[in-house]
Amino acid sequence: MTAKEFLSQARIIDLQIDSKIAQVEQLNLLAQKCTATISDMPKNPNRGSSKLEDTVCKIVDLQAEINRDINGLIDIKQKIILIIKQVVNTELQIVLEKRYLCFESWKDISDEMNYSKQHIYRLHSTALGEVDKILKDESRIC
Repeated sequence: MTAKEFLSQARIIDLQIDSKIAQVEQLNLLAQKCTATISDMPKNPNRGSSKLEDTVCKIVDLQAEINRDINGLIDIKQKIILIIKQVVNTELQIVLEKRYLCFESWKDISDEMNYSKQHIYRLHSTALGEVDKILKDESRIC
């Protein structure tokens, strides 16, 4: 796994969580549309569950999945933080943290650090090289 792939894991998981949260919102809207039918006719005991019950179950399952993903995101971010802390140059650390932990755009990073985007790209490239070395050393230890 390259440095960029390793560092990008958090962003991918974060996007997946956002997608699942949007799905929960859609299911909540759908659940609000479900209505109960009131009738004095006896119900068939073998009949399946209601649409509302099915929707609520799906919402609960998806929320549990989101919680698992959030725990995974926290674990990945902790690993990324440990690797970034091993980079000696603090400027390189800042670029990596802003990009891969805070998910900031290149423009925002360059504005905050008062560097041109081109210089931020150079710092990023250098930082990725440092992370590659760290990851290779870590893989030898394991």
